[in-house]
Amino acid sequence: MKQSGLGDNLYIAGYDLSGDINSLGNIGGGPAPWEVTGIDKSAPERVGLLRDGRMQMTSFFNPGTLPDKAHARFKTLPTADVVAAYFRGTALGGPSANLVAKQINYDGTRGDSGEFTFAVEAQCNGFGLEWGRSLTAGKRTDTTGTNGASVDFGVGSPPLFNGSALFGLQAYLHVFAFTGTSVTVKLQESGDNGVGDAWTDVVGGAFTAAAGITSQRIETARGQTVERYLRAVTTGTFSNAVFAVSVARNDVAVTF
Repeated sequence: MKQSGLGDNLYIAGYDLSGDINSLGNIGGGPAPWEVTGIDKSAPERVGLLRDGRMQMTSFFNPGTLPDKAHARFKTLPTADVVAAYFRGTALGGPSANLVAKQINYDGTRGDSGEFTFAVEAQCNGFGLEWGRSLTAGKRTDTTGTNGASVDFGVGSPPLFNGSALFGLQAYLHVFAFTGTSVTVKLQESGDNGVGDAWTDVVGGAFTAAAGITSQRIETARGQTVERYLRAVTTGTFSNAVFAVSVARNDVAVTF
């Protein structure tokens, strides 16, 4: 089914920059292939090398001083890693691309008609691009500890395809606004959406408690079984927490 790109979101390091982004030109990655064909073979042989990842985008020049404007975030060309997330729409369970990256440029272009835009590229550092699914419908606002709605991650790993994935998960968190002492966002799992299999915490699936704007990436053990249904749960002392969560569950083995 063909779709437009309307209604998408882009989050950078706990800031929603969607309103200042004109377009995303390249969201890609994967292991670089190396051809290792022996002379006794009748077809090419390839193995995967380093995992790669990138996001390329064009932003409008919005010189406002508010911290959630693209120019304010990009102009400093930070040398530290940033966490980036592209939400393909804001429906719960929708696809999302995630990256721990370095921002490598901020190149301005003035068109003949007077428009002023900037080209920005984020290149991965350590993990490559990770496509997952959103555990929040875009940005979610909790005013107290809340059990979020669940997402069905599908049939799981071969050969059983019984709903469980056998190779762990990675998860990303962006906290955009916060009022209170702290909030802990954690993942819970169930094999049947809590009907007969009670919801339990995912081992290694809790983010570090947040007390302000922040972004994080976590991962579980590589050989950990993760059940079919996942949800995001908040606990802590707070009156306002605005955040987004994305999860990549591994149906096959993943190496970083």
